[in-house]
Amino acid sequence: MNKTAPTFARQDNMKFFRTLNTRVNNYFKENNIKKTGNWKLHLKAIILFAVFLTPYFLILTLPMPFWVMLLLSIVIGIGMAGVGMNVMHDGNHGSYSTKNWINKFMGGTIYVLAGNVYNWQVQHNVLHHTYTNIPGHDEDLDAGRIIRFTKDAKWHSFHRFQHYYSVFLYGLLTFNWAITTDFKQMRNYLKRKLSYGEPKNPKILWTTLIITKVIYVSIWIVLPMVIGITWWKVLVGFFIMHYTAGLILSVVFQLAHVVEETTNPSPNELGEMDNTWAIHQLFTTTNFAPKNAIVNWYTGGLNHQIEHHIFPNISHIHYGKIAKIVKETARECNLPYYEYKTMTSAVIAHFKHLRELGMKPELAV
Repeated sequence: MNKTAPTFARQDNMKFFRTLNTRVNNYFKENNIKKTGNWKLHLKAIILFAVFLTPYFLILTLPMPFWVMLLLSIVIGIGMAGVGMNVMHDGNHGSYSTKNWINKFMGGTIYVLAGNVYNWQVQHNVLHHTYTNIPGHDEDLDAGRIIRFTKDAKWHSFHRFQHYYSVFLYGLLTFNWAITTDFKQMRNYLKRKLSYGEPKNPKILWTTLIITKVIYVSIWIVLPMVIGITWWKVLVGFFIMHYTAGLILSVVFQLAHVVEETTNPSPNELGEMDNTWAIHQLFTTTNFAPKNAIVNWYTGGLNHQIEHHIFPNISHIHYGKIAKIVKETARECNLPYYEYKTMTSAVIAHFKHLRELGMKPELAV
């Protein structure tokens, strides 16, 4: 990770963001609606929490064959990813509600998803949203040596097969959160003195991390064993739950930024970027399946990633409406607005791009 953060251009000759911001604000004023969530989001939260937790209580209270338990573990993973994309995500962006305590509570649901609020806010809200797709600054591009997400990453011979094996590794995302990632990130972020909002006391952050991890393990591993479920069945179910959620979340995240159309711009020798921050988002982000009601509902609007990146403090339930405004304004300013009509086409584009990045650099066209 580079120590010096890049700076974005200050001048926007086309006044893109100023025009866009005015139009979006006018949309909310003219329709007399708030930018935060409404009853639709609250109902969705109830449904997704039911999908997430009901199978867990069934496993705890009812005798069942192992294969049924595994199927319910998959359902838990589906609900887990849904809560993360819809409830936790809006909460930690401060867009779930107009009330700060509700946003904190909903953002705090990440603790039952195996994550940590501080780490998430630094990695996602600060590093990813500020330095989107910039190698060395956006940690979402850092998969270690195993996957090459950008042309800036060092190439290894095994990358030739990454479009095959990457999908199997994607499922480990939240499992790694639960086991190791949070501890590594907190040590790294505190060392670099990174924070989202007011800096927090490191002792409090470490204490919170340890206590929430103990509670998490107690709920998802210890308690099922205490009530009599065989230890290996618990561990297998725990892994399948996480693998399901991790696979869903990873694929959704990658479709928005790791495709051929999106760029990975780097700052010049002075640490300056060519574009303003808002225009940078257009070049580094893409939407997918914008008209698919099921994808829209389940992914928490993350398929409208352009709108989310430019207006992260607006709840995802409004993205379908403001997308028309963003798209029109981008075209007026002769700026890109990348989108795939279907999720299938986006998935194909992502793995095709992985295959291209996996080729030996001097052989790549």
